[in-house]
Amino acid sequence: MKLRWLKAEPKIAVGVTWGVPWKKGVLNRHVSIALRTRQNNKPSVQTWPLAYWPDGSVKWTGHASVFAGDPANEYVLTMEESSPGDEGIQIRETEENIEVDTGCLQCTVSKSGETFLTSLALHGKLVGGDGKLVLLHESCHEQENEATIRRQSCYGRIEQVEVEQAGPVRAVIKIAGKHCISDKTETFPFLLRLYFYQHVDTIKFVHTFIYNGNEQTGFIRGLGIIFSTDLQGEAWNRNLRFAGDEGFFSEPGQLLRTRKFKDGDGLYEHQIAGKPVSIDNEILLEHVRDNARWNDFKLVQDSASHYKIVKRTETGCSWVTSTHGARSNGTVYVGGETGGIAAGIKNFWQKHPTALQVEQLTKEKTFVTLWLWSPDGEPMDFRHYSKTTHVLSAYEGFDERRAEPQGIANTSEAYMKCFAEPPDHEQLKMVTAEWQQPSLLVCEPEYYYESQAAGIWSLPDDSNPLQAALENELVAAFQFYKQEVEQRSWYGFWNYGDVMHSYDPVRHEWCYDLGGFAWQNTELVPNIWLWYSFLRTGNAEIFRMAEAMTRHTSEVDCYHTGKYAPLGSRHNVVHWGCGCKEARISMAGLHKYYYFLTADERTGELLSDVKDADQAVAHLDPLRAYYAKGTYPTHARTGPDWAAFCSNWLTEWERTENPKYQEKIRTGINCLKALPLRLLSGPTFEYDPATAKLHHIGDGTGSYHMVIAFGAPQVWWDIARLLEDESWEEMMADFGEVYLLSEEEKQKKTGGRLKETDFHWPMFAVGIGAYAAAYKNDRWLAEKAWALLLDKNWSHTPLPLTAREIVTWRKFKEIPWASTNGISQWCLNTIMALEFLKEDLPEVADFPIMGNKE
Repeated sequence: MKLRWLKAEPKIAVGVTWGVPWKKGVLNRHVSIALRTRQNNKPSVQTWPLAYWPDGSVKWTGHASVFAGDPANEYVLTMEESSPGDEGIQIRETEENIEVDTGCLQCTVSKSGETFLTSLALHGKLVGGDGKLVLLHESCHEQENEATIRRQSCYGRIEQVEVEQAGPVRAVIKIAGKHCISDKTETFPFLLRLYFYQHVDTIKFVHTFIYNGNEQTGFIRGLGIIFSTDLQGEAWNRNLRFAGDEGFFSEPGQLLRTRKFKDGDGLYEHQIAGKPVSIDNEILLEHVRDNARWNDFKLVQDSASHYKIVKRTETGCSWVTSTHGARSNGTVYVGGETGGIAAGIKNFWQKHPTALQVEQLTKEKTFVTLWLWSPDGEPMDFRHYSKTTHVLSAYEGFDERRAEPQGIANTSEAYMKCFAEPPDHEQLKMVTAEWQQPSLLVCEPEYYYESQAAGIWSLPDDSNPLQAALENELVAAFQFYKQEVEQRSWYGFWNYGDVMHSYDPVRHEWCYDLGGFAWQNTELVPNIWLWYSFLRTGNAEIFRMAEAMTRHTSEVDCYHTGKYAPLGSRHNVVHWGCGCKEARISMAGLHKYYYFLTADERTGELLSDVKDADQAVAHLDPLRAYYAKGTYPTHARTGPDWAAFCSNWLTEWERTENPKYQEKIRTGINCLKALPLRLLSGPTFEYDPATAKLHHIGDGTGSYHMVIAFGAPQVWWDIARLLEDESWEEMMADFGEVYLLSEEEKQKKTGGRLKETDFHWPMFAVGIGAYAAAYKNDRWLAEKAWALLLDKNWSHTPLPLTAREIVTWRKFKEIPWASTNGISQWCLNTIMALEFLKEDLPEVADFPIMGNKE
């Protein structure tokens, strides 16, 4: 199996974790895996299973290796004994601590208290410690003509620590705990994972913050990771560097430049470059010692287009503005004569407001804080945008005000690297580049396709004029949304990764303030569109956008604790604002691709969290506004509800091989098989979470576009590959066929139970209709599917996708009819049609007549 770098090979020594799929029956779970280069070298590699096929063979594997010096452009995974390498990571656990030795880093992680990182050494020499998580809490109590604001620092208290992975190449420690305000009325859970790689002098942090406060009176002013370092040398040899837009802002604790010595006796340039200098001139030394000592520095990224750097001599003195910039690359370095520590935050400016802070640069102990939410700005505000609902006017879900943020989360990534000697700017630039876009090994699209382990989709093919034109439109759709993220500034700690729902061509703005037309929140599965787009192209830009969307939608749009866990929130002005809390938003199928491609533990944890999401609907019926409680606890539609449950069960089954979840899927399928219309039955059923049974209450009990528009076909096709159930495949084909039939034929096919008005938005059915055409070898269905996709009267997607330039309060490029629902579904269905109907392409100008099948 060939592997390549997602973008460019790493320029520094780095640990890399990635995932690869295997075709059914190819990889036995007991077979060893080796990594080879073109030169036939065998770097050490650590391997573990991520998922299994029903026959017991391995479906996905996770791998970790370290790449240093001059890594190869390509690698090959082979089934043979891996290279043993030298001594791997050593872990020693006591009642109080976990000690990790990577071969160059020695780290002690505490199991209790507020300090998670008690000591950090490089090759046995202590370089830092005092690692803490801090939350700045602000409570506001308003009375007539006055307000009382109280602020306090709440350090994270450790409750549980576990070694999540202990291998020779890669080790992961997971810390769980809470930030508690002093009166214990609010507690904020956190998760922190520490990643270590063999002989790598870097620690990666994955930090998850879960909100659990009172949004009316309690506000989060800051959220950060603090640690200390012991720097050596004189104040003028203490160096601070911030990554700016391009290079580095670099300053010492004490300047060599003085009134008399403007070039510091020839040493000033070296000092500003971060190089230690030796002063022999006693007069210069006297002048330098008379200069101010600058101890505290901050870089504050207050928006996606602005940061400010300030400094001060000490507490009680004013902050002096150093400079301004646009987008910092999010790295800070503090060092002395014998090296120092660099630290950084991934997606630093994208997830503003962020900050990098250094305190006591010239003192005995220097502190560095990575502010995931900067205290130099507005606090987090979790209040809803309105005190009433707007169902009639603004497409909000139910007349229930459930805009409750308690239980939502946000995950960030950060890094820390130790240096035994001061690095030059070029070294730090390579470190910064790696942290902002971490190296990842991936397979070629052809391999993903042939593995049959990553969904059903088409490979790009421009050999036919229509195929070439459609591929161009798929590229244009992605480029449009990539551009929109930038020109509309869809950035920020709680927003980055999401896109908006509907466009307002009159205001030349997305409907950011109009109820259910604002943020997308996974509506009509843009996640799956993006992941399929990456898998079929290998495009790094698509991967990064899909990654950001996965991080956002799996955390911010979903509940992880509290009464709504593990459901998610429907689209709204505020991500958690809609009264509809549903399983489709937290569905595993939206996020599993990121897990399988990266083996990311946090995402894996989220997949496990939703395995029993069907139990939650017993307490919050998704159809409560339409159906009274019946014989059984709740209701579920075949899609999106039951399809989401199936996605969760499928993912849990293939990850753990727990037969309970396979049986849940089979139970639902068998319920449908027993009905006259099979998969076309319902689509609303009474549902019993205790048995996973669907109980029939009639047909035509909902709109069938809701069944398929939220990823159900993609889930069901995956199930079909695992179950190898011919009748299930036939049921899906029948569903696709009936959706595309005329009114007369629908009634004939269903015995009059279903009619045309039950089947809205036929373009959404192109994928499953194309499947039906291929399954039944039906030319008419193929023609109808292509017509629904290519005729704008049916697709509501005018082609070509062309953005026009307009000038309003500023210049924009816009598609005036843009709808993320429409574009993401058109792209996803196009990808499906190009697979199922690749042998049945129409002439570009020859659209079929929209008539009856016969």
